[in-house]
Amino acid sequence: MALVAASDLIAGSSLGFLPLLTLGPTFASVSGTVRRTAAVGALALAICLPVAAYNNTLLTWQNNLTIVTLVSVTGASMLASYLRLRRERELANLKAVAEAAQRVLLRPVPRRAGDLRLALSYTSAAAEARIGGDLYEVVTTPAGVRLIIGDVQGKGLKAVETAAWVLGAFREAAYDQPDLISVAQRLEASLTRHLGAESFVTAILAEIAGGEITLLNCGHPAPLLLRRDGHVAVIVPPEESLPLGLAALAATAPKPHSFGFGEHDQILFYTDGVIETRDPSGEFYPLTERLAPLRDHDPQQALDTLREDLIDHAGGPLADDAAMLLLRRQSY
Repeated sequence: MALVAASDLIAGSSLGFLPLLTLGPTFASVSGTVRRTAAVGALALAICLPVAAYNNTLLTWQNNLTIVTLVSVTGASMLASYLRLRRERELANLKAVAEAAQRVLLRPVPRRAGDLRLALSYTSAAAEARIGGDLYEVVTTPAGVRLIIGDVQGKGLKAVETAAWVLGAFREAAYDQPDLISVAQRLEASLTRHLGAESFVTAILAEIAGGEITLLNCGHPAPLLLRRDGHVAVIVPPEESLPLGLAALAATAPKPHSFGFGEHDQILFYTDGVIETRDPSGEFYPLTERLAPLRDHDPQQALDTLREDLIDHAGGPLADDAAMLLLRRQSY
């Protein structure tokens, strides 16, 4: 506004720059309060009158039109500022509700559980969202550390609702049931009551106890086992099994399989959003070739580095939710 006033004083009455003073209240409405916008509009009017008097244009029809324009734009800017602030308050309330839902649905995993160190990475495909269709949970039970990682069919609020049903059922069954098969049956029963006929959830249930890990894979991508000596193995289930929610279509129930999980061994669970991430040329993310960061002393730092590499590979926002859960056997 000072530049507009100076330009008008230099140009004199031959060129009228004073209508440009409306830029002041217009820009003020973008980030200021209603009161601040009104103050800027009043300042613009206070600049306009003496400058017009100096140029002998005060109360001419051009100046009167400029004054009316200033008053009108200031009023409209005050209304815009009020509506913007009200919208910002609504969004802040929604964000608070979403963060509360996140804390209930996807609680932070413990950094330690017995002699295990854990790390988690979760990236939602939805812009500005923190939760989506991927799910995870880790609990310490009398039978050992039990966990689930899964991926709900579909996206959006419906997928979030389904993830909530699965996690609620797992948190109860993990403490009550004697083995993973019984836990899976409880989850299946819960999903049968709440899901449609064509809805399903791919998931892996795991139990770590006594230097051994047991997996029950329900149609989920196979995890990666990183041995202490650097050997990497894909833990494929002995038999293919259907996802949770489709048990009625299977001839046999999924079968658990166990193997040793010694000191400094690691296992990486992930959802299909990780391995199905494509780069701009269409190439899938080569997860098994990018595991070098997992040798880092800090599991969370290692997984954060792997997540950054995944996002760099995508070259932009991910097309699907991507969750990774890393377990390391480390007694100290």
